[in-house]
Order: sequence, then structure tokens, then C-alpha cells
Amino acid sequence: MEPIPSSRFRGTWKYVRAAVFITVFLAVFAFAALGGFILFAKMAGAPPVAVPQTTLFYADDGSKIGESDHGQKRYWIRLDDISPHAIEATIAVEDRKFYSHHGFDFKRIAAAVIANVRAMAKVEGASTITQQYARNLFLTHEKTWSRKIQEALYTIRLETNYSKDKILEGYLNTIYYGHGAYGIEAAARYYFGKHASELTLSEAAMLAGIPKGPYYYSPFVNEQRAKARQKIVLLSMAEAGYISRQEAEQAYRAKLVYVRHHEREQPIAPYFQDVVKQQLRTKLGLDERTIELGGLRVYTTLDPRLQRIAEEQIARIINPNSAIQAALVAMDPRTGEVKALIGGRNYQESPFNRAVQAERQPGSTFKPFLYYAAIEQGFTPSTQLRSELTTFTFDDGRARYTPHNYNDYYANGPITLAQALAVSDNVFAVKTLQFIGADKLVDTAKTLGITSKLKAVPSLALGTSPVRVIDMVAAYSTIANYGKRNDPVFIKKVVDSAGNVIYEHQPASRQVLDRDAAFVTAHLMTGMFDPKLNGYTTVTGQSIADDITRPYAGKSGTTKTDSWMIGFAPQLVAGVWTGYDRGEPLDRFDEKQYAKQIWVHFMEEGLADEPKRSFKPTKGVIGVDIDPQNGKLATDACPVKRKTYYLIGTEPTDYCTDHLEKKKKKKEDGKSWFEKWFPWF
Repeated sequence: MEPIPSSRFRGTWKYVRAAVFITVFLAVFAFAALGGFILFAKMAGAPPVAVPQTTLFYADDGSKIGESDHGQKRYWIRLDDISPHAIEATIAVEDRKFYSHHGFDFKRIAAAVIANVRAMAKVEGASTITQQYARNLFLTHEKTWSRKIQEALYTIRLETNYSKDKILEGYLNTIYYGHGAYGIEAAARYYFGKHASELTLSEAAMLAGIPKGPYYYSPFVNEQRAKARQKIVLLSMAEAGYISRQEAEQAYRAKLVYVRHHEREQPIAPYFQDVVKQQLRTKLGLDERTIELGGLRVYTTLDPRLQRIAEEQIARIINPNSAIQAALVAMDPRTGEVKALIGGRNYQESPFNRAVQAERQPGSTFKPFLYYAAIEQGFTPSTQLRSELTTFTFDDGRARYTPHNYNDYYANGPITLAQALAVSDNVFAVKTLQFIGADKLVDTAKTLGITSKLKAVPSLALGTSPVRVIDMVAAYSTIANYGKRNDPVFIKKVVDSAGNVIYEHQPASRQVLDRDAAFVTAHLMTGMFDPKLNGYTTVTGQSIADDITRPYAGKSGTTKTDSWMIGFAPQLVAGVWTGYDRGEPLDRFDEKQYAKQIWVHFMEEGLADEPKRSFKPTKGVIGVDIDPQNGKLATDACPVKRKTYYLIGTEPTDYCTDHLEKKKKKKEDGKSWFEKWFPWF
């Protein structure tokens, strides 16, 4: 007879069955929950991995000239561009089973729980690299259950939709290494002044130890603590089989050479970079966050050598104790590319960009626009008008205007247009404006790219309406390019953080002036350096003529408060403005010469390695030798001749006779008494 089970046994068996049932139920529930999580991750798709990254700016030679800076440095690089030492050190110290788990290391979690319970404090973490990446990429670091659940969901999404290498790449590009450096590339540059691909074992181990406590383990804060942490990383690498104990010891003893950040690096061409950022906003339509944190690669037109020369010449020529400000713009007239730009003498003291923001009176630098318009209307370099003190009436006789020449010098007789431009005769300019009309000059200036408001009054001929330096240089560039206009170009190409080209400049030059008339104007502008055109006073470029070694065309301009010099060779056009911000008068002679001196030395040094090119005549012009005093065809009797260009059909046909009697008398004076008495011999 079988024994009857006791009631105690029956009760125990009931609990066992219940426990088994609950366990199976929980297992099924857990499996279903896990399946649900995976299904959710698949349905949700790959989460975006874009993070704030530093935008970099490059010069036209590929060198870096600047980067966005909001206290953080971020660069995204491929895993293949990271030193294997840095990858192995990170895995060894942060997550050795990274390539074998699926986002969570349950054994490590259990061990961490036990260790923390024993210590009654959090002494050990269990987050995997994927969990840390999810936390850094998407979430705040608040310690709540909601955040923990979100982190788990993001972790599953990352593991489900991305490869391990892609996750590791993202982690290494986003982890914080202290001092505003996010990512291994930023850390390598900040601490060691090199790329992440160049890190040695010792350097990589030092960096891998920092994220555990970016301030606490920074070698710049406490090198002893940082070295102790480096040793832990190296030993972890040895335990993981990446290196030997001997290699770990050698790496620990290796001397580390850090980049010392005693003072902030001065930006290159900060005024230029400001213009580039403004164009990213207005021309490309990018928002501020994308510009500053979008990881863009912006390739600009800046020539670092020309920029350096410009800065050096301004610093050398202007008295360091002077409050005078300066602006300079240099362009390639063939492309419109801006090669150098200075908006002031000290960006830190005044970021106001005088090259593109300020409007100042251009003075006589406005006259080439006037004379181009006049040539279109039938004037020629030989056109004569009287230069004498003259009072003009305008506005139907209700207003009067009396222009004055520099130092009140007047020819008190007829002079040619070529002479008037060379010596900057103001009376001739206003008379010319009367012939062509002020509206015609306004239209010409606008066609050339002047964006400021211009008053159609007689004094406009003398540059009394304020304009911008960048506009004036662009206008001169159009004349230098024989009437083909290229708007100023600052950006060649923009590449986003994923390597996609989102903008590339396409040349869009257009012929806005008559090509032949533009050449005649450009050649007339060489006269400011030519003493042959010295009629009743010196040409305006005489003070810098001895410094010139190649053909230039240009024009200077001086008002009571502004000094300008703009000119060009076939390869380069540059404009310089100097003056006081508050419009104080330029009283001293040397102050009025600053713009010319800066310009000539910038051009000479900037073009030192370039061939000396002259201005090539266009097909519709003809060059003839004239007597510069009267604009007529020169003869052998003329003591001075100058080759001058005209639109075909407008060249002079009369020969100069002013010197024939003098030549005849000189010839007679050279005869012997016998020849004078018996000329038939």
C-alpha cells in the first residue's frame, strides 16, 4: 500500500508549481517585451546620429583660417582615421565585450550591482559604449527612471540599426574629453596638436582615461592623477590582449608633449570671416545654428599671403599711436574673388567692418566713373575744357556751387581730359558732369555696382556721396576687366558634415560697360603716375611713383576727412581707405599719404612674383602719340610725347604746331655764319 502524501508536501508542491508557472510567465513576458522592444526599434528605424560639430573655414590654398567657437570643439572623422591605439584603449577601459554584446552587458550589470551594494555607494558603472553613446547623443543626464527607459530604447535602436563600427565611430566622435573638446579628433588637437590618426600608444591611453572625469583626469588640471588613470588604461589594454605588459610599461614611461594654451590663438582675417558668415546667412540661407554647429567645411577665396602683406603694411605705415582707422579690399578682377580684406586696425577692439559696412566720401576716386560716361557720350582723352575758378548754378538757378582745386591751383586755360584725370582737376570734372548730366553718372556708378544712395548734384563728380570700400573696389575691378563685371566672391564651396557639396560658386560675369571705352578709361588712369601729363601741377601719383616697378592704373581721392587710393594691375585690384571713425579732419600731410603708401607697398609686394603685364588694347581702340599739353598728334618738334588710346574714329587728326617755331629757331641757331649767309651752299 502506497503512502499517502502529507498535507505539508501537497502544499509545498502547490507552491513549486506556482513558482514554475510564474517563472515561465515572466520569461514569456520578458521574451515578448524584448521582442516588442526589437520590433519597436525596427519600426522606429535608425535614429539620427548628427551632433553639433565645429564648422571650419579654409583659404584658397587649403589652409585652415578659422573655425566656429562656442566654447566647444567638435569634428567628425571616420573610424579608419582614428589611431588603432585610441580605439583599443577606449574599448579596453570602457567596454571590453563591446563587439560581443547587443547593447547591454548583463554580467557586468550584475557585478556592478553587487559591488555598489557592498560599498553602499556607486563605485562601479556598467554602461556599455552603446548606452553611453545613446546618453550623450540624445538625452539629458538627469537621473530619473524615465531617462533610463529612454536610454534603453535608444540603445536598442542603435544596436538594431547600426553596425558596431558605426556605433563606435559615433561614440569616439561625441565623447567629452574636457576643455570644450568633444570627440577624439578635437581632443588630439587640443592636447597634443595632432590628428587622431597620429596618436601614439601613450597619448591614446592618456586621452582614453579622461572621459571618466574630464576635469578630474585632465593632465592640464592635475597631471599626477592623469598619469595614474593612464596606467589603469594601459593595464586594461594588456589584460584585454591588445598590448603586452612590457609595452604598457614603456608607454607609461614615455614623455608626453602637450600643446600649451597660454593665450588664445588669434584668428586669421577675422573681418573677412565675418563677411563669409554673413554670406552663408544671406546668400545660402543657412541659419545660425547650422553655420556655427553644423560641421560645415567652407572653402573661401582668401589668399593668406596677400592678407598678411596687407596687415603688415597697415601696421607699418600708420603711426601706432594714431586713432586713424583703415580698410583694404583686394580682388582678382578676372574672377571677382576677394583675396584680402581688412575692416579695421584691431578686430578685438572694434569688429565694425569698415570695408563693407561703413560709407565714406570717395572724393576723386569717383572720377573714373565720370570720365567713362563722358567717353561714351563722345568725349576723348584730347577733349579740352578751361580750368579756372568757376561758380556753377543748378536746380534751375536756385543753387550755386564753386568747386576748388587742390591748393587752389588752376591752369587758367584749356587742359585735356587726360590731364584733368592725372592732376585731378575739379573744375574740369564738374564741367564734364554738366555736359553728360548727373543722372548719367548715377546710372554708370550703379551699373558698376555702387549700392549706396547717390545724389544727382554737381558735387557728385567730386565724390561727395558716401560709398562703401567693397563697392568701389568692385567697380574698379570692372574697369580693369574691360567692362566685364564680377560681383565680389568670398566663398568657393561649402561641404556639409556628411561630405555633400551644398554650394559651389559658378562664375557669372557679365559685360556691363563698352569694352573699348572701358579700356580707354583704364589707360587714362595710368596717367596719375606719369609725369609726362604734368601740365600746370604735379600728377596725383607723383609721391609714390618712385616705388612703382610695373604698369598700374588708379586714382587717389582726398576729402577733409577721408583719404583713398584705388588702383590695379591686370592681375590684381586693391583699394585702401584711411580716416577717423568720427570724421575728424585729416590735417597733417602724412595722414593724407597713408592710403597711397599702403596701396603701393601692398601691390608691389603682393605682385612681386607675378609677371609685369601691361594693359592690352582692345580691338576697337587705336593708340597714337600725342602732345599731352594740347592733345594733338605729336610731331618731331614736340619735346614730350605720350601714347594715348582712343575709340577708333575719335583719335585726333590735327598735328601739334606749338613747337615748330621753336624747333626752326633752334635749327637756325645751330647753323654757321657761312650757312646763314649762303644757304644755297
